[in-house]
Amino acid sequence: MSTPVTSADAPQVLTHAAADSSAKPVCNSIFPTGDFLSDEPPLESSLHLQQMLLLLSCLDWLWQDRNDYFSAGNLTVYYSERQLKSEKFRGPDFFVVLGTERKPRDSWVVWQEGGKYPNIIIELLSDSTANVDRETKKTIYQDAFRTPEYFWFDPKTLEFEGFELINSQYEAITPTETGRLWSKQLQLFLGIQDNQLRYFFPDGGLVPTLAEVATETQIQIAEAQSQVQAAEIKAAEAQSQVQVAEIKAAEAQSQVQAAEVKAAEAQSQIQAAENQAAMEQAKAEQFAQKLRELGVDPNSI
Repeated sequence: MSTPVTSADAPQVLTHAAADSSAKPVCNSIFPTGDFLSDEPPLESSLHLQQMLLLLSCLDWLWQDRNDYFSAGNLTVYYSERQLKSEKFRGPDFFVVLGTERKPRDSWVVWQEGGKYPNIIIELLSDSTANVDRETKKTIYQDAFRTPEYFWFDPKTLEFEGFELINSQYEAITPTETGRLWSKQLQLFLGIQDNQLRYFFPDGGLVPTLAEVATETQIQIAEAQSQVQAAEIKAAEAQSQVQVAEIKAAEAQSQVQAAEVKAAEAQSQIQAAENQAAMEQAKAEQFAQKLRELGVDPNSI
């Protein structure tokens, strides 16, 4: 979005890089006092600033374990063949250089970085810079930078286009059915979500912001807690059912024991009756025997 500036004034500069995977996006006010400090004007609006920070923070979160890239926003790229600060420079709104050390930089000085140029550049269009971004910068990024991929996005109108360097010329990247553009350099899709330019995984999933990760984590924790509570309720219900079953089993056991007592009593009564009958039978036999001894036939009585 920004254009070359050679003033010694102190404009705002936003940079983003980290020396290790724990680094986070930073916003620094830098006042150029020496050679090769970034010299870019402020971004057009808060929308442009938020969009740039979103691109930076999401990529750094996704690539937090990588140490082979540099990403920056509104940072001057010096590329003079004669290695002069004032001769050739541009300030892309967002760019990524691959295959380099991940560390803080005051600017990107091509001849101090092994001749490396950005692998991908994204300009954020505005009313004052749109024509320069679509024409002048596109030509510079194509012919001088030889940047493999160039995208532009307007945070207000949502205009979004992308180009891939093929045979030294920028060719428009064909969008998917959902309007997303594939970045070979990032191995990610770029697309619009909720009026912002976002990264998407190859399978279509949204690369989250840190806030979205935190929110999703909180949701997962809440769901897990809910599942634990549900499991505890089910366990309590199961325990209650076990207790009810134990009570019923005890009642059944008591009934069995009562039945056994009754059976024993009945058996005792049967035995007593049998004993009584046996006694009566013995008495009858004794009586019959006495009758026979008296010469009386018991059967005749």
